[in-house]
Amino acid sequence: MSSATEPVAPAQPDASHPALPHQVPAWAGYPPYAPYQEPQQDRVTRFIQRKWRNSPLWVAPTAMLVCMAGAVGYTLATHPTEVNAGAAPSCLLKYTTGFTCPGCGGTRAAWFLLHGDLPAAARHHALFVFAVPFLLYMYVAWAGKRLFGWKVPQLVLSPGVIGAFIAAWGLFSVLRNLPWAPFTAFAV
Repeated sequence: MSSATEPVAPAQPDASHPALPHQVPAWAGYPPYAPYQEPQQDRVTRFIQRKWRNSPLWVAPTAMLVCMAGAVGYTLATHPTEVNAGAAPSCLLKYTTGFTCPGCGGTRAAWFLLHGDLPAAARHHALFVFAVPFLLYMYVAWAGKRLFGWKVPQLVLSPGVIGAFIAAWGLFSVLRNLPWAPFTAFAV
């Protein structure tokens, strides 16, 4: 006679319940499951992918170039080096907390880069200045390969490199908010 506290051994398989190769048999203590099925894409994703497949090769590089030209035009038109911290447009984080955000100084660094003043650009945002040549190279290599079939080596960033850059950016963001020397040199 068995009591309710004694463990019960799972039922052994028999010939009447053969396990399918893609299912875990129910007798193993697990419910059966269906094989993986690719999820259905939503209408927006299908629309974007259809437009991507059917668009001419020049559309994506041109769209990115237009966006970059707009950013350069905005930077040149606003003269970010002449605007004080409280005037619009302003960084919401700095305006509300007084802390310098991770991107603070990036527009001014871009303005100085566009005017050929590398030391001033690096003074406002050193990591932005460091990243710009890599970003430009990645764009030219991608656009050249897509449009003209150039065999330019692609710059592939591993997750470790991206993680290290994000960690360095985070450390830079913390250090530039410290009020003691020598960290005050990072403040903008």
